[in-house]
Amino acid sequence: MTDVNTAGGEGGDGDGAGDGIRTFPFPADRSVLGVGMQIGPMGTGRTWHSDAPLHRVHRIDFHVVIVFTGGPVRHMIDFAEYEATAGDVLWIRPGQVHRFSPDGEYRGTVLIMQPGFLPRATVEAAGLYRYDQPPLLHPDPAQRAALTAALGQLRREYEDTTTLPLSLHTAVLRHSLSAFLLRLAHLAASSAEAVRLRQADTTFTLFRDAVERGFATNHSVSAYADALGYSRRTLVRAVRAATGQTPKGFIDKRVTLEAKRLLAHTDMPIGRVGAAIGFPDAANFSKFFHQHTDMTPAAFRAELR
Repeated sequence: MTDVNTAGGEGGDGDGAGDGIRTFPFPADRSVLGVGMQIGPMGTGRTWHSDAPLHRVHRIDFHVVIVFTGGPVRHMIDFAEYEATAGDVLWIRPGQVHRFSPDGEYRGTVLIMQPGFLPRATVEAAGLYRYDQPPLLHPDPAQRAALTAALGQLRREYEDTTTLPLSLHTAVLRHSLSAFLLRLAHLAASSAEAVRLRQADTTFTLFRDAVERGFATNHSVSAYADALGYSRRTLVRAVRAATGQTPKGFIDKRVTLEAKRLLAHTDMPIGRVGAAIGFPDAANFSKFFHQHTDMTPAAFRAELR
């Protein structure tokens, strides 16, 4: 597998417009011997899927790690713009909405991986689902050299399909991938923001996970506190220590993000977007969205399109 496309693609009109944000699956048909990962140079002739619009906002259900050798390139992840250049690493996790820059020239190496390819212990140790960590990483020269060496070894093992039987080839790939991801996870955890968030106590972690499961129907701080068995005051202290926000602000930020995702990447009527995130009344949804973005839902959608 060569020339993994990250430069806009030719995707046509299959942009996921409809009742939900379209999620593009791992392109298993392009993997070497069907293993759950791919690695290769970034190019302009490939897409995730035959109708995956890389230049439009979309979701994927696999991990993407881009190690840049050129730039700058601007890449949107969950409505935040990140500018990457040579030496930087971009880590996009499953479920995040993102968009490749149609004008940027993506140069470097791209690694994509199915969530289930690695054993659970490695997944946990590497923090593969630490969505609280920043996606753009800036390794120092020593870290960059170590990551480059690990990535190079992984790519050589991936492309060597003749010297080992498939079972051993896959096992070696898992070990090589684990070594690279553990280095990458250490880099992510060493950033100031990630360190602060990692030090958040169990109370915040439980609250964060509960919000992720229930934000579409539950916007009440007291309800989350009761369900988790904490006092409201305890929850306020934990969330403020971990994020600098109040619990209500944390919930509202997550709800607003999902509203933006749905407005940007679906044709759902605004009333249905509101209903999907817990606002049965369209007027209340519009008021909430305007309060948190200084734009109406209709204006936000029109600006993106």
